[in-house]
Amino acid sequence: MSHEATHPVTLFTGQWADLPFEEVARLASEWGYDGLEIAASGDHLDLARADEDDAYLQSRLDTLDRHGLKVWAISNHLAGQAVCDDPIDFRHEAIVRPYVWGDGDPEGVRQRAAADMQRSARVARKLGADVVTGFTGSKIWPYVAMFPPVPASVIDEGYEDFARRWTPILDVFDGEGVRYAHEVHPSEIAYDYWTTVRALEAIDHHPAFGLNWDPSHLVWQGVDPIGFIVDFADRICHVDCKDTRVRPQTGRSGILGSHLPWGDPRRGWDFVSTGRGDTHWEDGFRALDSIGYTGPISIEWEDAGMDRLHGAAEAIERIRSLLWKRPTASFDAAFSHQ
Repeated sequence: MSHEATHPVTLFTGQWADLPFEEVARLASEWGYDGLEIAASGDHLDLARADEDDAYLQSRLDTLDRHGLKVWAISNHLAGQAVCDDPIDFRHEAIVRPYVWGDGDPEGVRQRAAADMQRSARVARKLGADVVTGFTGSKIWPYVAMFPPVPASVIDEGYEDFARRWTPILDVFDGEGVRYAHEVHPSEIAYDYWTTVRALEAIDHHPAFGLNWDPSHLVWQGVDPIGFIVDFADRICHVDCKDTRVRPQTGRSGILGSHLPWGDPRRGWDFVSTGRGDTHWEDGFRALDSIGYTGPISIEWEDAGMDRLHGAAEAIERIRSLLWKRPTASFDAAFSHQ
């Protein structure tokens, strides 16, 4: 069934990287997805191999084709995280490719991660995708509480570091005609409205730097996700549908999570299956239509209390029910006909 009259609905494969790419494609097709937002994880997409081996790259396209799927965006969130982070430590070793980690020397990891981000632009273009989604990392995220006191010069240097490291990456994206869709997210250089403004200023509003609208990270921070669409209308070039449920305040927990695991009822909030949280998806889609967004709507499924096979199948039905066609004329135009 073709759904191209409205936004294509895709499945982000990052949370499915333990399954073979062929299996994820089969499941997504059976559930009615139009395509995949392919993560550079597991066997789904090896960027180094795809950049050098045309046969391997074609095998990804062949798998999609066998299952009637397309690709509009790929993800390189994990390498992106390592571009600016300080410290680089065991957390990064667990998520980046061995060719990015290398000997683990922190600056070497950052440089190899930056090279992998440039590689992702080339691979996206070869796949026919116009967007790479991901993170940026942040040298100054460890100072988010601003205590012990942090001089303004340290924060300034953090944004300068981001600009130094990302401008050459973005130049490659620009040359390939691909946009980088940064996911505004705590632990990144841009995690709310004001930090997004400052990040854009730091890179002189580089045309290749776009935004991935994922409201789940805005909701739990108390940032208005719909206003975010309006504020950054010219930057939003991808959408990830992940949902968040904020629990009633008990006076015991706040937004920082209390170092409690996902799904723990003592937490102040949790990621939940798309459509079961506090995100106003209909308002979001109406706002996206108002700014002229025509790209994919990608379901990023995360829920510690639900089996993903149930969640991914349910989520696409919920989201499709909200992706109606826009009217061709104003609803009040009929009043002028006597």
